[in-house]
Amino acid sequence: EIKGVNGGIVATGAPGGAVEVTAVKKGRKSDPAEVKIEVVEHAGGVTICAVYPSTGAPNECKPGEGGRMSVRDNDVNVEFRVKVPAGVRFVGRTVNGGIEASGITADAEARTVNGGVTLDATGTARAETVNGGITARLGRADWAGALALKTVNGGIEMTLPEGLNADVKASTVNGDIQTDFPLTVTGKISRRKLEGTIGSGGRTLELSTVNGGIELRKAK
Repeated sequence: EIKGVNGGIVATGAPGGAVEVTAVKKGRKSDPAEVKIEVVEHAGGVTICAVYPSTGAPNECKPGEGGRMSVRDNDVNVEFRVKVPAGVRFVGRTVNGGIEASGITADAEARTVNGGVTLDATGTARAETVNGGITARLGRADWAGALALKTVNGGIEMTLPEGLNADVKASTVNGDIQTDFPLTVTGKISRRKLEGTIGSGGRTLELSTVNGGIELRKAK
């Protein structure tokens, strides 16, 4: 898991069993040396954070939604590049920056606010942003519970393997919805809101944006 604030994250699959993380810090007015790169090992894996100085409560690197990652009047940008071994799940979190993950041979997850997301994983993929598009390619479609791709300003393109079974909820305000999969529609048919079943259903797939189209593609 990589957690940043200002700066993008690029992850690629790598041979061997070692994880390699490179963090490049750049600042215009603020001192890059004041931003620390911290590594926290825990039962679920390893979390690596860009920890910025704080004038109030101290920032803290913790896994998942835990910890504190606020930035005030600090313009240091930290770009992360990560090499992810086979079978290792990848999670990328930032605020101002895009997230790209390719060749991940496990599940992948990305969350940002200002930036696009591109995920290519042999497992499942989850993504969320506000200002940016989402492109996701999944190798597996046997997730448990709900799987969501959400943005506000940007389109969503999702590619899934054949044999998909899912209950789909897709919505946009300014854009169209397209699907390669045969879909049994529930309720009214609309170009901007779609609810229906692919295959036998059973698991939930949520795709939502405001300004952008939604495309559900079948892997070739």
